This record gives sequence, C-alpha cells and structure tokens, in this order.
Amino acid sequence: MGLSWQQGPLSASAIGHFLTPEPLPQRLLFAERLRRRMRVRFNGTWIADSENLLLLHEPGRYPVAYYPRADVDPQALVAGDKVTRHQDLGETTWYAVHAGDRTTERAAWEFTAPPEHAAAFEDRIAFAWRAMDAFYEEDERILGHAADPYHRIDIRDTSRTLEVRLEDTVVARSEHPVVLYESGFAPRWYVPRADIDESRLTPAEGQTFCPYKGLCDYYDIGTAHRAAWSYRDAYTEVGRIDDMVSFEPDRVEVRLDGRRLETEPGQQVVPHGVDRGLDADEIRSR
Repeated sequence: MGLSWQQGPLSASAIGHFLTPEPLPQRLLFAERLRRRMRVRFNGTWIADSENLLLLHEPGRYPVAYYPRADVDPQALVAGDKVTRHQDLGETTWYAVHAGDRTTERAAWEFTAPPEHAAAFEDRIAFAWRAMDAFYEEDERILGHAADPYHRIDIRDTSRTLEVRLEDTVVARSEHPVVLYESGFAPRWYVPRADIDESRLTPAEGQTFCPYKGLCDYYDIGTAHRAAWSYRDAYTEVGRIDDMVSFEPDRVEVRLDGRRLETEPGQQVVPHGVDRGLDADEIRSR
C-alpha cells in the first residue's frame, strides 16, 4: 500500500490502526533503502545517478528519494542563502541546480544537521520533481513521483451495472465495467467507450500523471468540470483500463447497482515541497 500517504498506515487519515496498548506519535517517518537505480536529468545532462538511494516516507506526502552526495555531479549544485527547518529532520539547506546555460533556484535540498536517529540522511541530496527535466529508473522515465514500493493496483471484471447521469441525462450505462483497486483510494470504476454517450464528453485542458498508470486526460460533462478521466495510453501493467473512462462521483451522479456512490475522505495528498515554498503539482492519482 502507499505507506504514508492517502489512507496508508503512517498517514494522518489512515483507515486502519496499529494494535498497540499505547497510541503512536502523531507523525511517524519511515526510511528505507530503495533497491533501484535512479537517475536525474537536467538541461540535457545527467546530474545524479545512484543505486544507493534512501527513500523517505513522510506522512501525507509522496515518497522522496535522497541521493548520496558522491553520486551527484558536484558542479550541478550551487549553494544559496536559503535555509528552512523541517519539523522532524531539522535544518534544511537549499541549492540551485545548474547545468550548461540553465540554473533553477531552490531545486534541491539537504538536511544539514539531522537528529541522531536520522543520521542516515547526512550528505544526501533530494531534487524537486518539477524543477528537473526528468527522473529515470534504469532507462525508463518515471512520472509523477518516486514509486512507492508498497503501492499496489488490482483490476477486476464485474457484471454489476454502473450508470452515470448528469441531472436527467444518462451519460453512460454499462453492465461490464471494470473496477480498479488502488492502495489508499476508494475503488474506481471504468467504463468501455461503447457504453458511453461520448457526445456528452468535452475534452478538458491539461493532463495529470500517475507513476503507476501513465498520463491522464480529462473531460467536462456539461457544467461539471473534469467530471471524467481516461488513460488513453495506459501503461502495460494496467492495460485493462486503456482508453476506458471513469467518472467523479462528486461531480456527476454515479450509481452502482442502483446505489449512488459517494466520495470518501482521505483521497487527497499534498505533493512534496509545498510547505517548502515550491508550487504544488497538479497530481491526483486515479
């Protein structure tokens, strides 16, 4: 499952609880070795390449990979005068990232005086996702954020009836949708396009991305903005939802076997870096 975000066990909105006689601290951080090779590209240059990564799981945030300083191009980091303080890990020094004719301010950071129990983060650098050109695992680009090794997706066929309405208009009706179960999310129901009145779907501007499913396109339905979405070129691992459409139950009426679906709490996640002054990513896993 997603360990520390959405409704995972280390999230503030966890749906389960630990069976302990004493309550756990409100915030629990978890660090582990990420047994993958990850690379960072900036302005056409590889500025970091490591198989010795440390992955930080922080409540309410996507996991973040920290690179040993020895695996980062020393010329890529430009020291600045910006210092902030992380509530758990202490003083945070920020760097500009430079390669060729391009420099981006506050694009990397380091915990310069972590507490003793977090000493493994000494001399490790993290990079702001949106400030880089791309991140790769081996030779394949990854989107959105570092993959959470506890995240899982299962897709199942079903013979249940799903109907979508906007007021009195039937937008979709299917007797063979598929359901996608994704760690930390409520089930998501996907409908074949043959069961949709596509004249009701108006392509909406902009895309989001998911490191597990790919690029996501959106649709307006009447006055309901971004009420539906589709992975028109889904990753092979989730190919069963390729080009199918799912609908947002808080923006249109979605009924499953006659029962109206409602959104569930804990569906949002704050992208890493928001409280450090970076722009928030428009990431919403589907």
